[in-house]
Amino acid sequence: MSHCHDEEHEEGHNHSHEGHDHDGPDRGEQSSLFKVIDVDRIRAFNVCNDEESARKVFKPWDKRFDHEPYLESDSDNQLIIFVPFTGMVKLKSILIMGGPNEMMPKTLKVFTNREDVDFDSVDTTTPLQEWGLIDTTTTAAREIPEYPTRMAKFTSVRNITLFISNNYGDEKTRISYIAFKGEWTELKKDPLITIGEFAANPADHIKLQGKHAVDHMIR
Repeated sequence: MSHCHDEEHEEGHNHSHEGHDHDGPDRGEQSSLFKVIDVDRIRAFNVCNDEESARKVFKPWDKRFDHEPYLESDSDNQLIIFVPFTGMVKLKSILIMGGPNEMMPKTLKVFTNREDVDFDSVDTTTPLQEWGLIDTTTTAAREIPEYPTRMAKFTSVRNITLFISNNYGDEKTRISYIAFKGEWTELKKDPLITIGEFAANPADHIKLQGKHAVDHMIR
């Protein structure tokens, strides 16, 4: 039977790694796209509880080692997360942390500038890029794994869909942190064209006809 783990009973996993800040206090934050994530519009599929749990794993840089709150899959180990941005993004890398143990996500596929990717279409849609994710339980260094993009394909990103297709063996996948690094520019709205600007003025048309008629009579 499918069930969600209770975060309140997982206190043993909620310990700080502040002493292992390999990136320095500012380097990661300077290139972080945290502030341009449109958090309220994040959508997720196959999640325990509700979509709010998906929004909570997009944390500020100084909270990246916090194991709670986390996102957990529901009926199996797959997850789809749609993330829109408030600006136009040049995406350089994706950071993702999960676990513990076999709940660690294993394969990540991403799609950009699409709002129609769900479990009905994800297996027949070609991802823009795919990564094999590191099992951080087997690595000595305690750091957030960072996965570089092929930047030429990620220069004008308005939204991104993340598909976790499997994990390291558990029935459920758990993610505690997701972040993006790169550059962004403000989205510029198209100028509003009023009806008066778009359509010809009938009075102008009448006057033009009148002028042509007079010219014809003079000739």
